[in-house]
Amino acid sequence: MSTGPGAPLLQLDPRAVARARQLAARAGRPIVELAQAHTTASVERATLRLAGLSGADHERVPWVNHLVDAVRDGVGLEQCVCAPAFDAIRRGEATDLLDLAQRASSRSVQLRQPSGRDRSAALTLARRSIGTGIKRIDRNRATRDRLVARLGDPPSRPWIYLIVATGDIYEDMPQAQAAARGGADVVAVIRSTGQSLLDYVPEGATREGYAGTYATQENFRLMRAALDDVSKEVGRYVRLTNYASGLCMPEIATLAGLERLDMMLNDSMYGILFRDINPVRTFVDQRFSRQIHARAGIIINTGEDNYLTTADAVEAAHTVTVSQLLNEYFAKEAGLADWQLGLGHAFEINPDVPQSFRLEVAHALLARTLFPDAPLKWMPPTKHMTGDIFRGYLLDGFFNLVGGLTGQGILLVGMMTEAVVTPWLSDRDLALQNVRYALDAGRGLVEDFHPPVDGFIQQRSRQVLAEAIELLDRIVDDTLLEAIADGTFGLMRRPADAGKGLDGVVRKDDGYANPAVELLEPDLAEPALLEGAG
Repeated sequence: MSTGPGAPLLQLDPRAVARARQLAARAGRPIVELAQAHTTASVERATLRLAGLSGADHERVPWVNHLVDAVRDGVGLEQCVCAPAFDAIRRGEATDLLDLAQRASSRSVQLRQPSGRDRSAALTLARRSIGTGIKRIDRNRATRDRLVARLGDPPSRPWIYLIVATGDIYEDMPQAQAAARGGADVVAVIRSTGQSLLDYVPEGATREGYAGTYATQENFRLMRAALDDVSKEVGRYVRLTNYASGLCMPEIATLAGLERLDMMLNDSMYGILFRDINPVRTFVDQRFSRQIHARAGIIINTGEDNYLTTADAVEAAHTVTVSQLLNEYFAKEAGLADWQLGLGHAFEINPDVPQSFRLEVAHALLARTLFPDAPLKWMPPTKHMTGDIFRGYLLDGFFNLVGGLTGQGILLVGMMTEAVVTPWLSDRDLALQNVRYALDAGRGLVEDFHPPVDGFIQQRSRQVLAEAIELLDRIVDDTLLEAIADGTFGLMRRPADAGKGLDGVVRKDDGYANPAVELLEPDLAEPALLEGAG
């Protein structure tokens, strides 16, 4: 998503931009090494899902949970779940993974850590099974490419992104189709409240979600099929989004790849800051999940907009830039390309602040200029929405105008009833009308808008970049984990030795062997990354 010729690029010092990226890489590299040195229960469960294990027992506990727990309790996960599990199948303890998981749930199977030829044979069998899952992800990516080629992409950017979330997947599907007919290019099925804190993925089609619908493999399949149908009707490929965050980030990312989702919310720090999930758990899980996204051709959406709901959007603007740079580094290290980086930011400045609109334009242009080839995700006002729906509708109009003016890639539809009620369908229709008017009326304005070199917008953008560099310098000295513990992002203090899911983190032994990791590891050298980023 390039801004293209004539776009209103800011006059930023290229040395400052290169310095910012170099510092982000220096701050991020120890986190990558930390992730490479550990595994988690969810990474191991995702590995089994790639190998074909699915389903749950009569109490709805997934079989992958049963099997990973049995291996952890029996021989440990330090060398991966694969060798003990597939060795047991080779020895006749079970006929396949499902049979093994069922036997493991009642502790009626003998597990061991094989060595020598037994270990090699078990890993060969594991590699073959996991490779089948990877091939399915590859086929889904090819199918998406064919559908886009046949049906077409939306005719213009930004893509219009709209949330559907009734809690009932069978209600979500017709609403999603109606949203596509109304102009939505991307449909996001928001998750049921609290799912990010579940250390398992629910099974099957669900109808009981609260303020959202559970992310399950069957729900993914049903919604993708519904959007495929309406894509043919409207003559463009309608993309599907869900959330790969929380304690099951790697598993949900895997299920998204297996069911051809197109975008996933996947932020390196969101779960840490806003769900109090252990930082080490999160960084390990997010690296594996992003490797899956890279392989599946999924666009990630990051969550920097959330910082501005807890911190002041003017004073904390530079923390958004820092997080975007870190998210870019982590994403590219995991194998994601620029076109897959839906880096987030938001229209969240208090409208009573003098020159708030100019500040919003400056911040949006800074992101657009720093990441010219990324499909940035532009988020609507929420923090300062009130019961005055007329004022809210006007704020959304300003937001939509900035989205078009600054060449954002993905524009989430704002609702004027954001602060009042769960929006009615009529509210959604009015919001879509707002988007269409602002984008159509202002189309092409990007070619005419050139902020003066020494004007307010240019100076504000340089100031935010300078503050971001200063903060990155401190993070490099103090480490990113310490910065998170100190409340640098979103004013949330999250120490590395606390938080939910810490008990699911395992340091790898030297003999750790996971065929999924081997198949997904990107051929991306650090010097090349830094050179390209600069």
